[in-house]
Amino acid sequence: MVGVLKVYDPILLADRGVLRVSGPQCETFLQDLVSNDVTNLASGEGRYAALLTPQGKILFDMIILIITEGGARAFLVDCAREQAADLANRLGFYKLRAKVTIEDRSDEIAVLAYLDASPQVDGIIVRDPRSAVLGYRAYVPREQAPATRPDSRAYEARRIAAGVPQGGADFAYGEAFPHEANLDLINGVDFKKGCYIGQEVVSRMQHRGTARKRIVKIAFAGEAPPAGAEIKAGDALIGTMGSSAGERGLAMVRLDRAEEAKSAGVTLIAAGVTLEIKL
Repeated sequence: MVGVLKVYDPILLADRGVLRVSGPQCETFLQDLVSNDVTNLASGEGRYAALLTPQGKILFDMIILIITEGGARAFLVDCAREQAADLANRLGFYKLRAKVTIEDRSDEIAVLAYLDASPQVDGIIVRDPRSAVLGYRAYVPREQAPATRPDSRAYEARRIAAGVPQGGADFAYGEAFPHEANLDLINGVDFKKGCYIGQEVVSRMQHRGTARKRIVKIAFAGEAPPAGAEIKAGDALIGTMGSSAGERGLAMVRLDRAEEAKSAGVTLIAAGVTLEIKL
């Protein structure tokens, strides 16, 4: 994580939305759907998880945290804001007769990141469950959210340096398996929990080690290749550029082809820029 500056001020994550899932059956409802275990969540703890297709591909990824209101347990679901309405609708589709209430609170609750200091704020605070490098997340009334200083580029640089992918930027929703998006490496899957949507496919990939693609960290000099640029080793296509910050980035690559290129001493290039995979 070379060159990552310390950031002590809160960063408003304007691209995040928040759902509230409540009701007497909310815990079992979420537990039966998502890739991680939410039954043993403690106050002040977040859990990274995904809602998958039956074929095991990521539809939505999220950070789930528990809250207590009037003695009853409920959950906040921190998700991509542009997906919040769709996620609420999808959860509603699975609701059937479950005693669960699903509300989009994105207009009411702001998500803040504190990278290098404990939050001093009146709100709900959790450590980022994906990487200690990403510090804390705080959930506060939107009218109490501070101005965006420093801006979200500081957060993006830290996220990329930590190797934490972002859905929509580093992998496409509906197309990537959890292993390809590194959910198994950043605490997004519990392989011991019971059944959930897509669980059989995820377990099979884990036991067989069949993930041929993964998101990896890359380094380059100068201007970053654009997101979506093809990464080639000679004439062979080995991957696609994702997000970048400074001279670091993330990319989805075919691991076997990347290893073949490395063994053969073939340079990786995207949009005319030479890349190096940093494992």
